[in-house]
Amino acid sequence: MAMRKLFPPLTHFHSPPELHDYIAQLGIDLPFDDQPQCGPHSFFAEPYFLPDGTTIGNRICAQPMEGWDATPDGRPSELTRRRWLRLAQSGAKLIWGCEAVAISPDGRSSPHQLLINRQTLPELAALRAEMVALHKASCEQKGLNHPLSAPGKGALAAVGADGLLIGLQLTHSGRFSCPQEWNRRQPALVYHHPYLDAKMGISPDQPLLSDERIEELINQFIDAAVLAGEAGFDFVDIKHCHGYLAHEFLSAYTRPGPFGGSYMNRTRFTRRVLLGIRQKAPRLRVGVRLSAFDLIAFEPDPQTGIGRPVETDSGYPTPFGADPDDPRQVKLDEPARFLGLLRELGVTLVNLSAGCSFYNTHVMRPSRYPAADTSAAGALAGYQPPEDPLVGVARQMAAVAELKKRLPGLCLVGSAYSYLQEWLPNVAAYNLRSNRVDFIGLGRMLLANPDYPAELLTGSTPDRKHLCRSFSDCISAPRHGLVSGCYPFDPFYRSLPAAAELKDIKAVARKKKI
Repeated sequence: MAMRKLFPPLTHFHSPPELHDYIAQLGIDLPFDDQPQCGPHSFFAEPYFLPDGTTIGNRICAQPMEGWDATPDGRPSELTRRRWLRLAQSGAKLIWGCEAVAISPDGRSSPHQLLINRQTLPELAALRAEMVALHKASCEQKGLNHPLSAPGKGALAAVGADGLLIGLQLTHSGRFSCPQEWNRRQPALVYHHPYLDAKMGISPDQPLLSDERIEELINQFIDAAVLAGEAGFDFVDIKHCHGYLAHEFLSAYTRPGPFGGSYMNRTRFTRRVLLGIRQKAPRLRVGVRLSAFDLIAFEPDPQTGIGRPVETDSGYPTPFGADPDDPRQVKLDEPARFLGLLRELGVTLVNLSAGCSFYNTHVMRPSRYPAADTSAAGALAGYQPPEDPLVGVARQMAAVAELKKRLPGLCLVGSAYSYLQEWLPNVAAYNLRSNRVDFIGLGRMLLANPDYPAELLTGSTPDRKHLCRSFSDCISAPRHGLVSGCYPFDPFYRSLPAAAELKDIKAVARKKKI
């Protein structure tokens, strides 16, 4: 049985009342504007003013999207360069790191993840400079550069090119590290997780990261941030999402010693990294992309392929942001406390996501078509969606709205917008207008249509033939060692030999009901 047939596609709804009625049937909170305002006088085009006086020229954020296409020594390839430059041309004024960049070789998620060190720095710096120049020229051509001012302050000098802010996302992949072969994990464990260890073939006797190695990693994050500042990036993101290293510390309830157990211990890694960056690079802005909540892992039902929550009687640790009494439900008390800590430590930008693509992919990336995870490297994620993807969209947006309400002065970027397709402007405009979020984060949509932000900002009608339809090819490809891109809608990727390989992989997955 193909679960996706049970959920109507969003193209099924031809009027706001039809969609309102369906949302009511689902019993979810997903408000939207019946007639959203787009164009140069819309909420999308409003500048945002950071506390330090920095101006960000509009409310659209290009999300980090890893391509698995760097050189073996971690430098940008021509594919990397193409993707970054397309983001620069998009019209989005907040570019959140382009993609995750590893701070050490052992922390790469694949042998083709970018790496930041003294050797790769010149190429990263040159690519960033090229992005700035191309962004400025593209915005002038599209009529997207407007005077930027703040009430009562007169004209402000925008950072970069007319309000452009480009960050670099720094990461260590932790238990999901595959630094030498794309399908051979070499996990760095913060703590033993009974379910994930068993699914990934990790022995209960495998040593955890030592406290001494954690101290080294803290210094490596700090040093990487200093390098990013030298390269000209406007901020760094210390990645705390999707099950990777820094995120896993937040749920290290069972880890002994100074980096696990109590809340203060579980946030020690974050505090040390942020304080170290503030000391060594005091002028560098710092952001954090955070899984605002994580939930219990899901696995495919052996008969239907539909995702179901794993059994919880084997000591399953409470995921960060989940209800300890029911880890299938969200509880935002600790995430709100953590955001307050980030604010105290000088973090100016927070980008909120959810879950992990390896074990509850429908929570992180709502899609009608699941990734073809038939490989050993992706075996944790292969299941049909257990809920209408709109439920996952609403879950993330409600969490962002609640955290925005609890911490009104903190700049928040929201995620999970791409699934909304034609209805994206309606939901996004409502959320911006209602102060439920500060920036609309776009990821998959920009792979399918990098001109989408410019279309929102000029008020032109987006090309329906280039809207992301959540086919998940951009995830299925790297799950099998192929470069990531929009194979359905980008002619460049459609022409690659990898497209034929991916077609065969998906055929196998369909037979397995994945």
